Amino acid sequence: MYVVVVYDTLAERNPKILRTCRKYLHHVQRSVFEGHLSDAQLRRFHSNVEDVLDLSYDSVLVYTFPPGAIPQRLEWGAVEPVPSDIL
Repeated sequence: MYVVVVYDTLAERNPKILRTCRKYLHHVQRSVFEGHLSDAQLRRFHSNVEDVLDLSYDSVLVYTFPPGAIPQRLEWGAVEPVPSDIL
C-alpha cells in the first residue's frame, strides 16, 4: 500500500523519528515521508515509531492508500530534490 507519514515531535526526538522514517520511506519534506509498504512493513514501522515517541506529546499521522489507488501530489513553491539515499 502507499503510505504518507507526517510527524510532530519534541525537537529532541526529531533525529530519532527522522532516522526511523528514513529506514522505511522516502523523505519528501521536513517531517513528511511517503512510499510503498507491505502490511508487515507497516506493522514493524508502527512498532519502531512507537518506541521513539512520547505518546503524551508527540503525534504521527499515517495516511494509507490501498493497492491500486494512486494518490496525486501537487507541489507548489520550491520543490525538494528527489532523495538519493533510498534503500
